[in-house]
Amino acid sequence: MEIVGSVPPEPGAAPPRGPVAYEGVWRFTAPALDTSVPQARHAVRDLLAHQRVPAPDDLVQSLLLIVSELVTNAVRHAALLSPEIAVEVSIGPDWVRVAVEDNHPYRPKALMADQGRTGGRGLLLVQTITEEAGGVYDVQHTPSGGKVVWAALPLAAARAGLTATSPPRFR
Repeated sequence: MEIVGSVPPEPGAAPPRGPVAYEGVWRFTAPALDTSVPQARHAVRDLLAHQRVPAPDDLVQSLLLIVSELVTNAVRHAALLSPEIAVEVSIGPDWVRVAVEDNHPYRPKALMADQGRTGGRGLLLVQTITEEAGGVYDVQHTPSGGKVVWAALPLAAARAGLTATSPPRFR
């Protein structure tokens, strides 16, 4: 993994408090194969631990589930047009953002729960986990014609100590 920059401040946000040791942006690519799902999950878990991100275990588990769902969706639905996917983890002082990018142009939507189906609820799960954690989730087109699906969750410090901040805006 390599650092490719830092998380930009939200427009109109208070002046930065100065960088914290765990901040940064990491991006890695993987083939659009089933084996990439656990590899991506483990890479994100190891990154959060290595950077000593002050995230409670339930937040880490939520992030790992989100990564699993997003990578699984990219592998299942985009592999034909996107043999490689990218996973990006952005860590700021108050937020952790995970994103999965592929080159397929279809913009997925969260489906409502259908008791008769055994699948198809991944994005609904991502949306629900994100909202319950007080985070934000979106799907956006990339300049190359593909898409990036991302979720940003607040770190415990953002919810517990510092006055409530609005969710970050990502382009």
